[in-house]
Amino acid sequence: MKNPIVMTLSALAFLVACTFSGTATAEKAAEQLQSGPKVGDSIGAFYVTKLCGAEEDGVSEGKNLCYRCKNASRPQVMVFTRSADPQVAKLVQELDKAIAKNEDAQLRAFVNFMGDSKEDVSDTAKKFASESKVKNIPFVLPNEFENGPDDYGINAKAEVTIVMANKSKVEATYAVAKADQLDVDAVVANLKKILE
Repeated sequence: MKNPIVMTLSALAFLVACTFSGTATAEKAAEQLQSGPKVGDSIGAFYVTKLCGAEEDGVSEGKNLCYRCKNASRPQVMVFTRSADPQVAKLVQELDKAIAKNEDAQLRAFVNFMGDSKEDVSDTAKKFASESKVKNIPFVLPNEFENGPDDYGINAKAEVTIVMANKSKVEATYAVAKADQLDVDAVVANLKKILE
């Protein structure tokens, strides 16, 4: 028969491990940043100025339009960013590949740069677009450039918010407080939610 003291200590160690594991999980869930419309919400119209990119999409640089409307009910990814971090560049490059690969599904994406100064944001976006070397993605400045469209609920604490929609409904969202925390693989894996 096993020693009751050893069994009690083993059980206690197990409970402590479970408690810390549960605490870590709860803390991680609490850290998850909420930003943008919720899954199931309709995506509303909002206007942007095209800064650069997607040279073959029929929209000239400087034009003010609703890209969300131009994309209609097609599957689309809307990236809202306050950062030109390398992780954002990696995401945009992966989205560009996905657009080329999913031409039949007519996947679309556009990147909304946001910030306090219209001129600074425009300059950052143009430099970022040039360095990222993507072909299928326009880079835009929302008319509400400081925090994106009012009715989208973009969290001011989020450096990056990603909204994925199909048939004009939100199918997935993702947000991070710091752009360098962006899990590009997780975001790309969620594309299946709008391509099915």
